[in-house]
Amino acid sequence: MGLTDHNAEAFFEQVLFQTCGSDLAIKSYQFVSGGCINNAVRLDTQEGDFFLKWNESEPVDMFEKESLGLELLRKSGKIAVPEPIGFGTCQNKAYLLMEYLPTHRQSSNYWSLLGHQLADLHRISSDTFGLDHDNYIGKLPQRNTACSQWVEFFIQHRLEVQLGLAIYNGHVDTAYGVRFRRLYDVLREELPEESPSLLHGDLWSGNVMPGHEGQPTIFDPAVYYGSREMELAFTQLFGGFDQSFYAAYHESFPLLPGFDDRVDLYNLYPLLVHVNLFGSSYLSGIDRTLRKYL
Repeated sequence: MGLTDHNAEAFFEQVLFQTCGSDLAIKSYQFVSGGCINNAVRLDTQEGDFFLKWNESEPVDMFEKESLGLELLRKSGKIAVPEPIGFGTCQNKAYLLMEYLPTHRQSSNYWSLLGHQLADLHRISSDTFGLDHDNYIGKLPQRNTACSQWVEFFIQHRLEVQLGLAIYNGHVDTAYGVRFRRLYDVLREELPEESPSLLHGDLWSGNVMPGHEGQPTIFDPAVYYGSREMELAFTQLFGGFDQSFYAAYHESFPLLPGFDDRVDLYNLYPLLVHVNLFGSSYLSGIDRTLRKYL
């Protein structure tokens, strides 16, 4: 993580001073999981607890874009997210400082509440698909150029970007790319057009936790306006969401008929992202969809 016990506390104190504008004495700190990309620590100070993420090798604006995404979700008022306090660089490390939200036991209505809240979030719309700035999914750039049609946005600014990166990095060859692109006509036939919905963008079970009073809290977003079916499909890719979540969502904001048949098509994007982040073992899921439709 680029820090020793000797200089860690000095780094943390400098971040706090740089971000909060005052000296905050650290009573204790505890390293916690920051995912596969970042380092993270819980800081216990006389002004309360903070959650600090940092890294030394990822894009310098990654935490700025994460902070913007968190603020957009917070302003919606539909679902709890940690408050971003500040971002920047310190000792050649990029960082994001947030409020610390302790994990509690899930409330009795945890999953159904998450379903209702996500449905409310998805009712927030925009004139176009995309966002007014690009951001990241994991450490990979996510292009959010505005587009009036969901299918074209999905093809050009989601699949093509990741497919091109997979070819460039040698995970697949150009012949694989030619075969994959044959799916685009299938997408144009199968994917429905709905109004753009505000999406978390990276909603898997690892980015949801029971926060204050055991209520749902979401974090680590890759925000944009897209198809809400995309978000619901991604929640199914790695599992972990209770069926009461889906029942509550459908009760609040029913999906169009045939959604279950489209799930594999939407999940081509997160699978390509995982290929580019973690390697070709994730190609098997893509290959199953190719065999299914081609």
